[in-house]
Amino acid sequence: QLQLVESGGGLVQPGGSLRLSCAASGFTLRYYDIGWFRTVPGKEREWISCTRGIDSSTYYADSVKGRFTINRDNAKNTVHLQMNSLKPEDTGVYYCARYSTGAIYFVGSYDYWGQGTQVTVSS
Repeated sequence: QLQLVESGGGLVQPGGSLRLSCAASGFTLRYYDIGWFRTVPGKEREWISCTRGIDSSTYYADSVKGRFTINRDNAKNTVHLQMNSLKPEDTGVYYCARYSTGAIYFVGSYDYWGQGTQVTVSS
């Protein structure tokens, strides 16, 4: 059964860090592009980052560039999102997803999604 499971969310103070993980099962992650999105109440799901399976190249939204780092551990079939210098506006539910086709920043370009993990940045 194909599955993506996020973990690592929690409550952190502004300026702090969290490391999210996305564990894949039912498929070999190294052959796929994997993206991270987040949902903030009242807003559409926002693309944050993507890592390509073919060469591990990485892409970031302007809102997180320089603060977030995506990397993959193909041996563990896992993708991580290291989040530093967190801000209150980073609060939301974070999702990983497997890319299928289309633009990497479109929700509809991804075919399988995890259940999400809550990140709250607050003092």
